[in-house]
Amino acid sequence: MTASPRPLRPARPFVLAIALALAASAAAAPPPAQQVPGVQHRAIGPLRVTALFDGIVPLPRQRLRGIDETDMARLQQRDFVPEAGDGVQTAVNAYLVHNGHRLTLVDTGTAGCFGDALGQVPDNLRAAGYRPEDVDDILLTHAHPDHICGLLDREGRAVYPRATVWLSREDADYWLDPATERAATTPEPLRPLLAMARRAVAPYRADARLRLFDAGDTLPGAATAASSHGHTPGHTGFLFEAGDQRLLVWGDLVHYHAVQFARPEASFEADADRAQAIASRREQFARAADGGWWVAGAHLPFPGLGHVRREGAAYAWVPVEFAPLPVAPAP
Repeated sequence: MTASPRPLRPARPFVLAIALALAASAAAAPPPAQQVPGVQHRAIGPLRVTALFDGIVPLPRQRLRGIDETDMARLQQRDFVPEAGDGVQTAVNAYLVHNGHRLTLVDTGTAGCFGDALGQVPDNLRAAGYRPEDVDDILLTHAHPDHICGLLDREGRAVYPRATVWLSREDADYWLDPATERAATTPEPLRPLLAMARRAVAPYRADARLRLFDAGDTLPGAATAASSHGHTPGHTGFLFEAGDQRLLVWGDLVHYHAVQFARPEASFEADADRAQAIASRREQFARAADGGWWVAGAHLPFPGLGHVRREGAAYAWVPVEFAPLPVAPAP
């Protein structure tokens, strides 16, 4: 014998009211206006590497030299690189390297030198669980504003009260010494950058916390200065030992990632010595690819960590996959 189905009972009034309220709340909720903090941690051997996002800056594609416009457009479109009327979306990244003994920051971002869309490194450093006063050393790949201006806050005060700042001797000679009269030989668009660099290091210099290094020097944090001159006279990457692995934080070796891995001969208009910049890029690409090194790039899409792969006579960028951090062993 089949039981007769029970008649459906109307929903209780208070249940219906709650459901309607939740639906209205969900419909009315505005979309988020901000992304999550620009932070990503990565364990590389014994190192804890933290990528810090400073913001994005548009780079006009017309500033790329040594490549046909049609080929450039094809490569940009192939990788779906965001582009607006003012240029190609380009990240600005800095990197914090903790080797268990010292906390080393490579580059500092822009502070207020390039407007309000950047200058996020200090906030992201705090979001990563560190404080500016925790930083022991700052290694500068070069003295351009998007790498050096972040030494100061927007009021012109030193952000890192304990840190020693390290800059290559060649870049210090070019950017920091007014006696060299660089302004007379520097292209007009770049002349304001000289004053920005001098202002950024001033409080550190006054406290005797500015140090110069030469190519091949071993620096704090067990980093080796890996010369990659060309973008600036003293442009330098930093090679960190990570057990049986290596991490190269290479600064501005690449600006247009969709193009310059596939066409290393394409050069950036702002390169001080374009031929040398191309030679440095080819050399470091080959070393990183053949050695299986980790690399970190200031203008690669955030977090800018990954590897370089050979692809015929050219190269390809292999970004890191997101991964949880290893669980620390119980004491």
